[in-house]
Amino acid sequence: MSRLFRALVILLLVASCGGGGGSGTSPNNLDNACSILQQRPTYYRAFKAAERRWGVPVHVQMATIYQESKFDSDARTPLRYSLGVIPIGRQSSAFGYSQALDGTWDEYLNEKGRRGARRDNIHDATDFMGWYMKKSNEQLGIPMWDARNHYLAYHEGRTGYRRGSYNSKAWLLRVSSEVGSRAVTYSQQLRTCRYAR
Repeated sequence: MSRLFRALVILLLVASCGGGGGSGTSPNNLDNACSILQQRPTYYRAFKAAERRWGVPVHVQMATIYQESKFDSDARTPLRYSLGVIPIGRQSSAFGYSQALDGTWDEYLNEKGRRGARRDNIHDATDFMGWYMKKSNEQLGIPMWDARNHYLAYHEGRTGYRRGSYNSKAWLLRVSSEVGSRAVTYSQQLRTCRYAR
């Protein structure tokens, strides 16, 4: 067997083993909630379970996950580089559908006793998101349907939200408005979607 052939076989094996824990691929047509649910029926069951448990509407969860990971189970923040070429780690520990940080995820696991939960599992990620947003509702008074403000509290943390840290970040205010608009669009689409009945 030639060295080139062996190298190609090894490369293919390594590539086929990547991803760890989730599909790592997003559904097609992320602008259409019905299309997303048609491609990934397990998503809807996860969204509805989190809605029943925590009270966070499906469209708010979907808009937040779109913004955080584009529905990619293996989403991570970009790598940082020293001298422009040497990788020195990721921008943060955010991972998975919900882009939960290590510390917040650990708090969720400890409080809810969910030791086996994984950030690249849609059921666990939506439950985490529901848990977080329920706390934001209780502590900050953010209505469950208010995707824009839930996203600001989700991104900045509840302490940052309380301090208004987002007010000095024009880009974040723009993004949070986009999350709010997407939630409205998803809500309208879900009313006509057979997967959401």
